[in-house]
Amino acid sequence: MSRAVLVDLLHRCCASCTGASLLEDSVSDSQVFVLCGNTYREKNGFVDTFLSSCKSVHILDSSSTVESLYRFKQTLDQLDLSSITVLTTAQGKEVLAHYQNLLFTALYDFQYKQRPVDETCPSCRASTDSVSPGEEVCEEVSTFMQQLPALKGELTVLKSALIPDCFGHGFSTRTGGVSYISTLSSLNLFSSCRRRDPVAVVMENRRRLALHAGFHPQPMHLVKVNHANDVWVLGKAEPESYDAMVTNQTGLVLAAPGADCMPLLFADPVAKVIGVAHAGWRGTIMGVAMATVNAMVTEFACQVSNIVVAVGPSVGPCCYTMERDQALDFMSIHPDCVPDPESARPHVDIRLANRVLLQKGGVLPEHIHDNTMTHWSCVTPCTSCHPENYFSHVRDGLNFGTQVGFLWIKQTNE
Repeated sequence: MSRAVLVDLLHRCCASCTGASLLEDSVSDSQVFVLCGNTYREKNGFVDTFLSSCKSVHILDSSSTVESLYRFKQTLDQLDLSSITVLTTAQGKEVLAHYQNLLFTALYDFQYKQRPVDETCPSCRASTDSVSPGEEVCEEVSTFMQQLPALKGELTVLKSALIPDCFGHGFSTRTGGVSYISTLSSLNLFSSCRRRDPVAVVMENRRRLALHAGFHPQPMHLVKVNHANDVWVLGKAEPESYDAMVTNQTGLVLAAPGADCMPLLFADPVAKVIGVAHAGWRGTIMGVAMATVNAMVTEFACQVSNIVVAVGPSVGPCCYTMERDQALDFMSIHPDCVPDPESARPHVDIRLANRVLLQKGGVLPEHIHDNTMTHWSCVTPCTSCHPENYFSHVRDGLNFGTQVGFLWIKQTNE
């Protein structure tokens, strides 16, 4: 299997000493990356004979370590490589591990091979000897991310006419972020161990969304999805996983993810209470939407008739199909949820299912903003049908990006 070798010449390493380790490792079939900084090339010229036997050599000589390592990751992604051997010292490993946690995910397999520092070698003694604290690395990475250009156009959000101005809210789209991997580009808002978008990129995307939407520097609390109907009431002990949150606290930004599944926003302008929920097909069947409404009623004495609900971008019945036995569950909610029940793989309208369940629970029909409310600006487009604006699991497969619906109660000075 092809692999990458990262040669660290920044942290008490030199080309001649590390070259011996490369020869011992037999890297002729590997992609070799030399992390050296922007002054090393001038002093050493890179004429070391150990590089001539390598399949391919990439010189990482940017002005900062974070920029060099970001270039390294971009090349790995272009080459579809995820196995990396790092030749460094103990001090180098300590520094590089901070960058790894921010710039890579668990999808990348890092194997560190440490060599002792040769105190008799003048070049090793002269190499960078300081170990950057984690806080300094975080600040360096954050500053670098903020300088990256936005991709795929300007950042935009959808807003529902149902949610009054005493709340801040919106549904994100996929434009205006810094994620460069095709199916995650560009405003991906979730980092997963199974995908290539790292924490630093996602946090920068969230920062840009917060600035655009008006809740920076408040953090965004994202539901920990378990595809069920558990609701966390903020202020109580946080469960390990849940699909909905409710609160009456001002300044707390609640968010629910979606990439075909629905981000749902709930607001009671009378009691000043909010909720968000993630509703996929499992959560819909298990009643997560009404579980959120019921939590608002039980915990904060909301009246169901005062609650408004906005349904965000999600997959429509035009693009979403299920196995027939699963589709039967939606037919039991309402026959119109499955327009072609005799098909081998019927189409399913999970949006309609949530509307029916909410209305049965007492939410007024005119208080639900979804794709049926055509007299308002659309906040519920089909994610699969619009690749230029939305992420979609159905369309893009497992390496899909994530948009969110977000909501907060404004403070009086807002």
